[in-house]
Amino acid sequence: PIERLAYMLQDSGVELLLTQSHLLGDLPSADGVCTVAMDMLHLDSWPVSAPGLHLSGDNLAYVIYTSGSTGQPKGVGNTHAALVERLQWMQDTYGLDESDVLMQKAPISFDVSVWECFWPLNTGCRLLLAGPGEHRDPHRIAQLVNEHGVTTLHFVPPLLQLFVDEPLAQQCTSLRRLFSGGEALPSELRNRVLEHLPGVQLHNRYGPTETAINVTHWQCQVSDGLRSPIGRPLGNVLCRVLDSELNPLPRGVAGELCIGGIGLARGYLNRPGLTAERFVADPLGQPGERLYRTGDLVRWAADGALEYLGRLDQQVKLRGFRVEPQEIEARLLAQPGVGHAAVLVRETAAGPQLIGYYTAEAGQDAQAERIKSALALELPDYMVPAQLVRLDSMPLSPIGKLDRRALPEPQWQTREHVEPQTDLQKQIAAVWRQVLGVPRVGLRDDFFELGGHSLLATQIISRVRQACDIDLPLRALFEASELGAFVEQVQTIQLSGERSSLQPIARVDRSQPVPLSYSQ
Repeated sequence: PIERLAYMLQDSGVELLLTQSHLLGDLPSADGVCTVAMDMLHLDSWPVSAPGLHLSGDNLAYVIYTSGSTGQPKGVGNTHAALVERLQWMQDTYGLDESDVLMQKAPISFDVSVWECFWPLNTGCRLLLAGPGEHRDPHRIAQLVNEHGVTTLHFVPPLLQLFVDEPLAQQCTSLRRLFSGGEALPSELRNRVLEHLPGVQLHNRYGPTETAINVTHWQCQVSDGLRSPIGRPLGNVLCRVLDSELNPLPRGVAGELCIGGIGLARGYLNRPGLTAERFVADPLGQPGERLYRTGDLVRWAADGALEYLGRLDQQVKLRGFRVEPQEIEARLLAQPGVGHAAVLVRETAAGPQLIGYYTAEAGQDAQAERIKSALALELPDYMVPAQLVRLDSMPLSPIGKLDRRALPEPQWQTREHVEPQTDLQKQIAAVWRQVLGVPRVGLRDDFFELGGHSLLATQIISRVRQACDIDLPLRALFEASELGAFVEQVQTIQLSGERSSLQPIARVDRSQPVPLSYSQ
């Protein structure tokens, strides 16, 4: 959203903004910021010599904004020393070489994009850039892997689930290693990846933005059982499990994960109070050594691995993104006519969803549709509640605090029901019902009003591609989100003769050696 971009430009104090000419109209104006469209420069006439910058390890390398509880995102400043340390550890551990191809597909606002970009540049392996938005499309990712011999990929678990469910993924014989991170890796998903991609190493990695990307690692095995450890500390990373008074806890006892070492961020940009609260003196270390209090609840297992148990506060991970419900609540309370607000994540048939609850001030007509439209202009799409529920009053506990457990289950909005008539309408309606977990879908029902989001859209597109044998783009569902209009899109593509490019997977004899791909 343009308002959020404007805030980050102002808060970070950047002086130079690099962009592309087609995005100039979407950017906010900011005092003191020089905007340069890179595609309008004649770079072939520029000098090829090094620019001669003089940097130290303590200089800032990058700032990434994460959700903040005050109503505005907070900028995390990481140093060159921290980044170099992480990249060196990754190379020493995983050893990319000139035969490797790494795909950079994470959004630039996600710190995984930092190592996706700079690790290949440090090692001489090939770097492949996925197109904008292609990280959400498992079919396209699998195509790119096959076309370019990609060996190394990172996924957040929800996108890893979609990738392993993609039929074309089993043809990705060039893959050597998959990294999972951003949120907890379910054991069922881990086992499916290891089963469907038996020649691929799966590594589970953990780390907050405040600690230079990752701080623990674990190579997954089916023998891990029901747990999916976040693993052991990286080199030069200190992990302590402490109680609320910062006293160390023994193995098996749950406590807060506190992190120290070279990779700690400098702190939060322009937030000295918050920096002092989260980056504290290490009570067991040398003078001047710090710990970052993650707010994550963990315990040491008997084998020396860390197990993630949850959060100590309301922060949640949703589809790989870190979300502070208080930030969304603050934006809700800023809307005209809203008296009280609460936001939480609910498990639904379609997976975890952000649900917002609010009350209207006396005499005010605070319509949910208007409020949701306003939030969409202020917040990233993953932070806009899937549904807003208007209440007469907020449920309170006996001591007068908000009782979140008493907030009602949302009723997903449906429009006037128009029954699907044709075979194609019935076929696609069945796909929507299965993916969204709703009992019925009519031709006038809207995918997003039924709780749909970008990850569920990829599931629908994938299933319709297979069922109808067509090359259906992901954008089709965003351009035609009503069932009837979406069916018309599918029908148009069918009539055009654009068949799916997916070839059937040939069964091979597993008792004999399987031929290697060219890159292997």
